[in-house]
Amino acid sequence: MTLRRGETLLLTLGIPVVFLVFFSTVHVVSTPGRSRVDFLVPGILSLAVMSTAMVSLGIATGFERGYGVLKRLGATPLGRPRLLGAKVITVLLVELLQAAVLLPVGLALGWHPGGPGAAVGVGGAVAVGDALALIVLATLAFGGIGLFMAGTLQAEVNLAAANGLYLVLLLVGGMVVPLSSLPSGMAAVARLLPAAALSTGLHAALSTSFAVPARSWIVLAVWAVVAPGAAALTFKWE
Repeated sequence: MTLRRGETLLLTLGIPVVFLVFFSTVHVVSTPGRSRVDFLVPGILSLAVMSTAMVSLGIATGFERGYGVLKRLGATPLGRPRLLGAKVITVLLVELLQAAVLLPVGLALGWHPGGPGAAVGVGGAVAVGDALALIVLATLAFGGIGLFMAGTLQAEVNLAAANGLYLVLLLVGGMVVPLSSLPSGMAAVARLLPAAALSTGLHAALSTSFAVPARSWIVLAVWAVVAPGAAALTFKWE
């Protein structure tokens, strides 16, 4: 069902690929380092995780709730816990598909995993492990935000809210525009949000030789607990 939705494919695959190719080949914003693509690959991967775990999941769940689908499925032998578990698994599978598409595109554009001249070895395995852990935490955080909105807002309001929040986090999350380019006050607030924490962490893990900042782990861990908890406490099935 996910792969048959044209708007979902556009949001989860089309837009991230277009953004990666466009901003890597056209000098629109200044990025740190010598290579724009080294900055953009982790940022666009962060964008893809956010679009799947928050926007796609939240909007689809909101309309299912509005149409009474969730109420009916919750009353079947499937049950509510397994229904939510299936949604989480679907999100993770779509994110794997996104990575399988975006990373080769990044390599074709000249992306250097770990930075130019980086060697593949134990450090590379650690970086991949860090990136996967960051993505799992971010999926929980963004999924919790999406389900929180889906379970408390009307479907049409949820649609507008999810897309609006997506645009805001895209602009201030360090995915396309570096956090250093933002006003200091805005950058300080942005660093407390899951979008900036994920993009900063993935930049460190995938395109530099630096360790993932402790702030990224802490911010994502807090959001990964608070957002799903808020969704669980407030979610209305009808």
